[in-house]
Amino acid sequence: MSYAIIGFGQVGQALAKAFARNGIDVSVATTRAPESFASAAASIGPEVVPKTLAEALTADTVFLAVRFESHQGVAKALPTWQGKTVVDVSNAYGVSPEELGGQPSSKVVAQAFTGARLVKGFNHLVAAVLAQDPAVHGGRRVVFLASDDDGAAAEIGALAKKLGFSPIELGGLSEGGRLVQARGNSWGQLIFKDLVKFD
Repeated sequence: MSYAIIGFGQVGQALAKAFARNGIDVSVATTRAPESFASAAASIGPEVVPKTLAEALTADTVFLAVRFESHQGVAKALPTWQGKTVVDVSNAYGVSPEELGGQPSSKVVAQAFTGARLVKGFNHLVAAVLAQDPAVHGGRRVVFLASDDDGAAAEIGALAKKLGFSPIELGGLSEGGRLVQARGNSWGQLIFKDLVKFD
């Protein structure tokens, strides 16, 4: 299984740190040339490999860590996303429900990524918290996942565990997914909730 993070701002770098901390290779890409962020990637660890967008999108699992407004540009980079899992880490705060056609933002993202299995996840924590070691006081920091594809949610849940987190599946995008999505200028009920699960 190969992994890529698209977007290398604070959230993208926080995700990259989780991969590096656990010795898991991950490609990182933006719309810029990889040389422009190579030193930032190197400072995180050798597991974090800067690539062009086209190179990174050959990965099996793609973390979408870009601004919500930028998701369509990434989606258009491939003619089909068949066989790939896309993890939507974006937040559509400030985007009106009308612009989204009354749907949760991740449903809109799923429609753009034709053929992909989409999982909403890793988006409810601020970047500074997401970047920290998720092992806290003998427990593990929670990440919420929502998907209309149970198999994809289970796969990303298994990856979240490898990254040291404790995944909690919320169900489908329209139900559980709404708990971790912005609607206009209001946040879902679970956004920013920094929870720790003890086994």
